[in-house]
Amino acid sequence: MVHRKLNPTALGLVSVLAASCATASLPEAHAAGRETSQAQTTLAHLEKASTECFAEAVLANPAALAHAKAGRWYQAAGVIGFICRREVDRMMQAHDAIQGPGAGQRYFRTVYAKRLDRDLAARLRQWLERQSVASVEPRNEQTVKAAPE
Repeated sequence: MVHRKLNPTALGLVSVLAASCATASLPEAHAAGRETSQAQTTLAHLEKASTECFAEAVLANPAALAHAKAGRWYQAAGVIGFICRREVDRMMQAHDAIQGPGAGQRYFRTVYAKRLDRDLAARLRQWLERQSVASVEPRNEQTVKAAPE
């Protein structure tokens, strides 16, 4: 193995180039981090809007509400059909724009669909509990007088 000694000028040039490459990539890395964070925030808002739409539609539909009261959240969402199509389309389009074509459809059918029952339960459980407590009628403690004979 032959060892060559670098002259000080060449060594200085290599150091400057290495430092400038590292410095140039820092703003790009920060910008990429900001873009990723912004994309995640956007996706989270769109997912929340879709779930809110499903929750409101379930509350407005008696058949879906019956499923929800029985704890069948996925069936409750299935009853409402295409009511939330606009919100779901926006969410899928955002996934496609960020992660590539087809990503939105895959996400909706896998990750989102698997979490929808849990998210609906969390969103609607308190409302359903309040309704069941409010629908309980107080017992009538008055004694009924016997009819005269």
